[in-house]
Amino acid sequence: MLRRLYNWTMSLAQSPHALWALAIVAFVESSFFPIPPDVLMIPMIIARPSRAFLIAGVATVASVGGGLFGYYIGHALMGTIGQPILEFYGKDASFAEMSAVFNEYGAWAVVVAGVTFLPFKVITIASGVTGLSLPVFIASSIFARALRFFIVAALLWKFGEPIRDFIEKRLGLMFILFCLLLIGGFALIGLL
Repeated sequence: MLRRLYNWTMSLAQSPHALWALAIVAFVESSFFPIPPDVLMIPMIIARPSRAFLIAGVATVASVGGGLFGYYIGHALMGTIGQPILEFYGKDASFAEMSAVFNEYGAWAVVVAGVTFLPFKVITIASGVTGLSLPVFIASSIFARALRFFIVAALLWKFGEPIRDFIEKRLGLMFILFCLLLIGGFALIGLL
């Protein structure tokens, strides 16, 4: 099953609709969806390394756009949409306490969540709820998401084939490591 999912992802990465799929995933991940765009971006770059920086650019723009939607959810739709999302991620109880200090360190929170595997959508919503300065939010989001996606793109562009061979030979291990990173990110955000 894992091999079929990998093969499907690689074929999607080569399809004419791959950039649109990546843009949609990057957008929704920044506002409410739990799966990071790296799941699609990495095989896309491995399949077509010549487009690595275009792919990173699409992921960055769509992710920042999705972050703005997350900000809007926190700012205008907290009661109807934002609260259930926070409950899903287990952040509803600690949210009021976090909001009190958020704006003091808000730009750094956006950068840390934007670069790491921490759930970026929690920070985008928190930014809207607490009223973090919109220009600060946008600048921090662009910096963080571009840093993350362009570093990944550069590494895959430079070392793509050996990384592809490594992934294909150790697909099960790579899946386990990805899941551990994803779970670790959620656990870390639970400790904050």
